[in-house]
Amino acid sequence: MRKQYRAEGLDEHELADHPMVQFERWFTQAAAEGAVFEPNAMVVSTADAEGRPTSRTVLMKAYDEQGFVFYTNYDSRKGLDIAGNPYVSLLFPWHPIARQVVVTGTARRTGRDETAAYFRTRPHGSQLGAWASAQSSVISSRAEIDTVYDELSARYPEGEQVPVPPNWGGFRVVPQTVEFWQGRWNRLHDRLRYVAEPGGAWRVERLSP
Repeated sequence: MRKQYRAEGLDEHELADHPMVQFERWFTQAAAEGAVFEPNAMVVSTADAEGRPTSRTVLMKAYDEQGFVFYTNYDSRKGLDIAGNPYVSLLFPWHPIARQVVVTGTARRTGRDETAAYFRTRPHGSQLGAWASAQSSVISSRAEIDTVYDELSARYPEGEQVPVPPNWGGFRVVPQTVEFWQGRWNRLHDRLRYVAEPGGAWRVERLSP
């Protein structure tokens, strides 16, 4: 179960000055013509107060010069981890094009206005789902959550505004490092990493594969 990766590499002179500009380039290519299924899917890794790590896949819902945004229940396992330890890692695993983007940084809650604006764009069912699920908590059966969802559907029928849950919102991961990984022949991959420096500058370093 081994595959040779592409011959085309990644050189320092090809990189944008800012990692988020470079990310936009790669993200656009990953999304082009369905090259990668759900290119905004990313693995978020957190650690609890004892340093025990947990990873899960979530969908990135926005990115800008400040970082990467996803939404969750703040009382979920990842939400509680971040509350105690804001340092996280993100991984975009774009296997079909032999690329990865690896981010380390600090997660900060988005403002309630930003959260509410995004919540309004979610399908009606997803808005209800944010209320129905006490994410990461133990439940007795599937029927339990389905019953809660049905009750919410009766309370907030299609077309009626659903309020934003108070314990639900976004995190923006502000990057400290962003690594662009390009698969190459013979496992001699290209790995170029942006590292944040004081004053807003970024330096680029090449990592051995």
